[in-house]
Amino acid sequence: MLYKFLISPLRTVALAPVLGAISSLALLAPAAAQAPASAGDNVIVEMNKAFKRGDKGRLAQLLPQARGHALEPWAAYWELKPRLGEASAQEVQDFLSRYAGTYQEDRLRNDWLLLLGQRRDWTGFTAEYPSYRMNDDKEVRCYALLVEHLKNPVADARLAEEVKKNWFAQREADDGCNLAAEQLVTARILTPQDARIKARLAIEANRPRAAAGAVQIVAPDAVGLVNELNSSPSKFLANKHLAISKTRREIIVLALIKLAITDIEGAAFQMENKWSMQLNTEERNWVWGVIGRQAATRLGTTPAGDALQYFAKVTKDTDLTDDMLAWKVRAALRAGTQPNWAQVLVAVNAMSDDARKDPTWTYWKARALLAAAPPDATLKVPVVVPSTPGVTQTISTGITISPQRAEALALMQSIASVRSFYEQLALEETGQKITVPAKPAPLTPEEKESARLNPGLSRAAYAIAIGLRPEGTREWNYTTNLHKRGGMADRELLAAAQFACDRQIWDRCINTSERTKADIDFDLRFPMPFRETVTKRSQSINLDPAYVYGLIRQESRFIMDARSGVGASGLMQVMPATARWTAKKIGLEGFTQDQLNDRDTNIAIGTAYLKFALDDLNGSMPMAAAAYNAGPSRPRTWRNGPVMDAAIWAESIPFNETRDYVKKVLSNTTNYAAILTGQPQSLKARLGTVGPRDASQPEPYKDLP
Repeated sequence: MLYKFLISPLRTVALAPVLGAISSLALLAPAAAQAPASAGDNVIVEMNKAFKRGDKGRLAQLLPQARGHALEPWAAYWELKPRLGEASAQEVQDFLSRYAGTYQEDRLRNDWLLLLGQRRDWTGFTAEYPSYRMNDDKEVRCYALLVEHLKNPVADARLAEEVKKNWFAQREADDGCNLAAEQLVTARILTPQDARIKARLAIEANRPRAAAGAVQIVAPDAVGLVNELNSSPSKFLANKHLAISKTRREIIVLALIKLAITDIEGAAFQMENKWSMQLNTEERNWVWGVIGRQAATRLGTTPAGDALQYFAKVTKDTDLTDDMLAWKVRAALRAGTQPNWAQVLVAVNAMSDDARKDPTWTYWKARALLAAAPPDATLKVPVVVPSTPGVTQTISTGITISPQRAEALALMQSIASVRSFYEQLALEETGQKITVPAKPAPLTPEEKESARLNPGLSRAAYAIAIGLRPEGTREWNYTTNLHKRGGMADRELLAAAQFACDRQIWDRCINTSERTKADIDFDLRFPMPFRETVTKRSQSINLDPAYVYGLIRQESRFIMDARSGVGASGLMQVMPATARWTAKKIGLEGFTQDQLNDRDTNIAIGTAYLKFALDDLNGSMPMAAAAYNAGPSRPRTWRNGPVMDAAIWAESIPFNETRDYVKKVLSNTTNYAAILTGQPQSLKARLGTVGPRDASQPEPYKDLP
């Protein structure tokens, strides 16, 4: 995407491909199976608009006209949801019964459970919660855990840990998790320190209301200070003197965290010259961890060594969050002409068990072990061979390998796969290349028919077909995730993905097929719509078609009229200003913004811009992908420093979305290349190295927007 950080695509696909699926809704809406595709669709679309603007009168007026339509459950949900607070319990139960088994039933149940929790109607909540299938709303879950605690108010480590996990994960303040946390702190099952950590996390995320809510639990008298420090942390710190009580110290910690977000040097100065001796060890470690993380994100303006110096002031790495430790790893990777592998290892080892399982940190731990492996440490590799029947003997192969190398290779092998960026890199570290996996056995007619007859998939496809993509996507995801207690098996997911691909619902085809564990079908995971257009255009400007496909897959999932929240359009998510600049460069006369909705024009402009970015950045695919996502000025800055492995460069990108984007585009590209060429591929070769621009070389596109 060209400078796009949020996608919320809306697309109307041709209705004809889904007509066959709608017959499967006959039991739910007989009229829909017999009527022309357009019958009632305008009513449904109009109700969706009325729901978005909160027009309860118009919704009530239109609902009778939506009865019998394939998407009647949506229409009924839109009509009831805005007046749920006024509805009777019987009316809610009538809805749940009428649309039993649908996404809309469980969606309304989710909303009803939230309302019951807010009303403290624990009897009603307890009666309804066992029927709740969605089970992905953290606030509802917190209410449920609170009810469990109220029924049996004894110390329960499992319950406490789940409440804490959900509470910490909530970005904004919410009633359910705040209430559960407050009750558990009062009961001394959660600790005041848990509330303090929640407040710190909220301040770091610039969520002052959530921070104030956490402070309210343990120090209600200090809530006003939270608002004060949030508006001007430097002024707040200048006016405060000795921090004596624990509460007062914690408020100072919050102020230092807030200051560090915008003024790293100012926060470090305050710590070194005023507050360090007033805080305890854990508090000091946390503040230095925040300062170190902030310094590590300032690529091109703050040397990575500065970040490591701040992290060095932390005396116990396990006091840091996984996010802080991740940035310590990134700073250590970019430290000097060679990574500081010792610090990489220290930081990864200090992470939580869950974080260490992430392929990112598994890979970098393995790299650190490989770098540290001493040549003189050896380990005999035993081989068990058969001797006489029922007896085995162990012999030595004579191969020697260091313990660190043995551990590193075991870690690499544990994640090696074609699935994603680090899994592909691990595959190459074990001496293999990226190839197309063997195609699973063909779907049987029965498997295909089961997907076609699935009411949730059919409703989702219909909604997408008439332009209600967000609603269709939510129902599709619910149906294919159904229900995380079991979920669809691989073969069911493949059948659902094929159902989507056959109807050119490419995003659902890709996302659904990606979730299979054993059966990997690259035809579904990496489709190539518009192949002739993409290939011909790419080759005409000496651009790798696999790179273009890798980018489009990440940009729009092949949704032709995708729209981003900032105005990017089409398959390649081109911004209007970028499109005008590129159109002028390639001599596209009379270009107007509405032409971005034309598939061929969008591909022509998107590929041209990508080629300009690639040429401007010395042919570096990762840097050009970053430029496409975040603008060219940023990767030009991020490349400053020593020449480095491009995997290190990509991992240290300070924008979460751009970092994820670059890795996914390059991973996609490698897999598409394997498909297009039929030959083994190397992700490492595509990554190459990244370093400062050679000043003697020209900058071909200084005005690249």
